[in-house]
Amino acid sequence: MTNNREMLEQLLQDSGAILKGHFKLTSGRHSNIYFEKFRVLENPKALSALCTEIAEHFAGQVDIVAGPTTGGIIIAFEVARQMGLSAIYVESVDGMKMIRRNASIPEGARVLIVDDVLTTGLSVQETAQAITLAGGKIAGVGVLIDRATNDIDFGAPLFASYKVEAESWAEHEIPDWLRDIEITKPGTRS
Repeated sequence: MTNNREMLEQLLQDSGAILKGHFKLTSGRHSNIYFEKFRVLENPKALSALCTEIAEHFAGQVDIVAGPTTGGIIIAFEVARQMGLSAIYVESVDGMKMIRRNASIPEGARVLIVDDVLTTGLSVQETAQAITLAGGKIAGVGVLIDRATNDIDFGAPLFASYKVEAESWAEHEIPDWLRDIEITKPGTRS
């Protein structure tokens, strides 16, 4: 474990972002660990440190930073601010992600997609589709926390400020010890 990883882990712990119990994740999977992104998003010191990791990793490789609503907006703003770039936001409209509010992407612009917690990659994939439809080229994906158990191919490099081994299970795979704990359903996707 590097000193930087230890520092980031301590920031996450101190902010109350790492929760333990039985959680039904936004993806529909179940886990005994949950990352409460809003504890990070409301903590400027923790958020800035995690965003610095992403900004430094992709420095000089992108033209625009994009993030999905809700948490991705704050992350996109902070990463873009640190990189001296513009940020755009992808919103859900009738179940589809799209760029709105008269925002645009110059044809072929290299776009860095940022998001909070990566589990299945659905939010990033939906955001990438909206960026591509708007004429952008996905140059990279940066997430604050990567808890995915499988490698996900976004067609662009993936970087996580903090990678954690956190298992998750489909409904029919939940181990008995976890099934015995009352379920909490955090998250924003219905």
